[in-house]
Order: sequence, then structure tokens, then C-alpha cells
Amino acid sequence: MKDKKVALVTGGTSGLGRSIVLEYANAGYVVGFCGRRKQEGEETLSLLQKQGGNGLFFKCDVTQSEAVRNFVEIIIEQYGHIDVAVNNAGISGVLKTTAEYPLDIFDSVMDVNLKGTFLSMQFELKQFLKQGHGGVIINVSSALGLRGKEKAGPYSMSKHGIIGLTKSAALEYGANGIRVIALCPGGIQTEMDDVFYANVPNPEEVKKERMKSYALGRMATPEEVAKTCVWLSGDGAAFITGAVIPVDGGKTAR
Repeated sequence: MKDKKVALVTGGTSGLGRSIVLEYANAGYVVGFCGRRKQEGEETLSLLQKQGGNGLFFKCDVTQSEAVRNFVEIIIEQYGHIDVAVNNAGISGVLKTTAEYPLDIFDSVMDVNLKGTFLSMQFELKQFLKQGHGGVIINVSSALGLRGKEKAGPYSMSKHGIIGLTKSAALEYGANGIRVIALCPGGIQTEMDDVFYANVPNPEEVKKERMKSYALGRMATPEEVAKTCVWLSGDGAAFITGAVIPVDGGKTAR
């Protein structure tokens, strides 16, 4: 097992994170992933194993430094090294104008999206430096890290911050062979999105109007975004670092 490539994924228990875990497993990686929800984590691990993959799930709150340290350490104990880290853990908050945004939810968005990414990077980078043969970090930002949106200010703010952190770390550690990249997905077809459409008047009309903002006329599947992560981890992307990669069907081209 120790001669296989190892991927670390935060927020890997559901949605995009689950697809990222499964795609790395499909590509032959051993995958260590974490999340706050034990049941969904165990479900993801079961799916990984059913498709013939190997990996582990660790219950972890990325806003807690000691929890992140323990997560990285258990992967090293089990597999000996890390080749790729995908920092996907994040929350969306609520839709409120800036003046009306609840401070407790603002704090939660900043803690998970920004502090969680920062803490994860600290331990990942230290491990890469200890290993001495480079590595790849992919931070999952958002198309809203590249633009604004009404009633989503704190979320957009946190995702802009991830891009700044990514670029800075890429400059700091490039000489060590460590690549750091920000991935910016647009809308993704998930169960959460289906729930949204089920609770609005005229869902088909709303969906049709929304699709007009995408040059490709549709949102991404989680698998499409996950496959981009895997490609960015490989030799074909060996000269990409400090980059911001939209995977948004042309939405931010407007």
C-alpha cells in the first residue's frame, strides 16, 4: 500500500467531496478523507470499497487545529506519505444582505471555509516539506471567489480569501516542488440543488432561466469537477501552480 499514491480530502463525506474521494480512488490513489458527519463518512467509505478502492475515513472538524493534526497523522501512520491534498470542506451560510447577515453564521462561514483551509494547509505543507519530494494542494474555492452575488457576501468573501491564500502559498513553496492551486466550481448538480428547485414556484422556469448564465447551458456534475481535481494532480498539470481554475461552464466569462 505504501508504494501507492495517497490523496487527502477534507469535506469528503457528501456532494462534491464524495465525488472527489471516489474519483481519486478510481484513478488508483489510496484516499484518506474527513468530515464532521460520521454516518455519511462511513457511507462514502463503503462506496469507495465497493468500487475496489482503499482508504480511510476520519471524523474531523477542520476548524480545530488538533483535529486536523490528528487527521494528517493517522494518514501518515497508515500509508507513510501524502501526494495530494484537496481542501474541500466548506459551508454556504445563509442568503441575507450584508447589513442583515447574522454574525454567528458569518463566524461559522469564516471558520470553516477560511480557517479550515488555512489549518489544513499548515499541516499538509509541513508534511510535504518533511517528505522532501514536493506535492500538490488543491483548494476548492468557487465561482463566487471570482465575482459577487447578492445575499452571499460572506460566502463570496471566504472564497475570495481562499484564492489569496492559494496564490501566496504557491509563491512560498514553489521552490520546494509544491504546487498549490485554487479550483473554482460554478453550479453543481447535487441533491441539495434538487431540493432547492422543489421549494420554489415554477421550478422548471427558474431552472431554465438560471441555465442561461452558463455558456454550456447547464451546470456541472460533481464527477466533472472531481475529474478536474485528479487531472490537476497529475503530470499533465506539472507546470500549473498559483493558478485559479474555473470549472463553471463559462459562467464567469460573462
